[in-house]
Amino acid sequence: MNTSPHDTRTGSGASPATGKTVLITGGTSGIGAATARLLLGRGHQVAVTGRDPGRLESFLDEVGHADRVLGLVAEAADWDATNAAVAATVDRFGALDAAVANAGYASADHFRADSDSVFDDGDPELWAPMVLANVLGPALLAKAALPHLERSHGRVVLLGSVVGVKNSPGNLYSATKWAVVGLAENLRLHVTTRGIGVTLVNPGLIDTAFWEGGAPPVAMGPEAVAEAIGFALDQPAGVDLNTVTIRPVGQTI
Repeated sequence: MNTSPHDTRTGSGASPATGKTVLITGGTSGIGAATARLLLGRGHQVAVTGRDPGRLESFLDEVGHADRVLGLVAEAADWDATNAAVAATVDRFGALDAAVANAGYASADHFRADSDSVFDDGDPELWAPMVLANVLGPALLAKAALPHLERSHGRVVLLGSVVGVKNSPGNLYSATKWAVVGLAENLRLHVTTRGIGVTLVNPGLIDTAFWEGGAPPVAMGPEAVAEAIGFALDQPAGVDLNTVTIRPVGQTI
C-alpha cells in the first residue's frame, strides 16, 4: 500500500491563495469530482485524492485550473497517506478550510440481482476494504485535518447516505453509513467548542458508477450533492449546518 501521497500536479507560478482551500478524498469521480469542479468554478483551491494514478492524472487534465488544484495519490484508510495528504495540501496552499470525507464504496457483492442479503450470499473477502474505507477513512481524515481546521475555523464534511439513516436489511454498506452518521455527531460534540463545523450529507439515489447496469430512473446527478456540500461550506461564520439529507423526487425510502 502506498503510504505517502504522490503529488501528480502542483501547478507553476501560482498566485497566493485567495479562496477557501478544500481537500476532497475520492475526488476523481462521482460526487467528489462534481464537488471539485463546483468549488474550482467558484474560485477556491482544491486538493483531491484518489487511489489510481492514471485516473487522477486524467481528472486533472480534464478539470484544468492547474494553479488551484492539487492531485494526490492516497488510500483513504491509510493513516500515513491521509496525514501526508493533509500536510501536502497545507504546504501547497497555506491553510485548510474544509476536509470532505467522500471516499467510500459498496463491495461488488451488494449488486447481485439474485440475492437480497450479503449475509446470505455475499463474499466476506470483499468486506474489510469497504468497511475500512467507509468508516476508518473519515475518522483518519478528521484526525489529520482537525489541527488545521481549528486554525481556520473550518469544517469537516462527511458523506453518509440515506441508507445510513433508514437502514437497509442484509446490507453491510448500509451499516457502514450508519456508522458515519454516528461519527458525525460524535465528532461535532468533540470539536464544536474549538470553532470547527461538522456537516453530514446523506445522499439518496445518485446516478454514478456506484450502480452496475445503470442507475434507477429517478436518480439525480452527483452535481446536486456537490451543491449541498457547497452550501455547507458557504455558511456564515458561527453557523454550523449539521445534517443535510438530499433525495431525488420520486425516491420513496
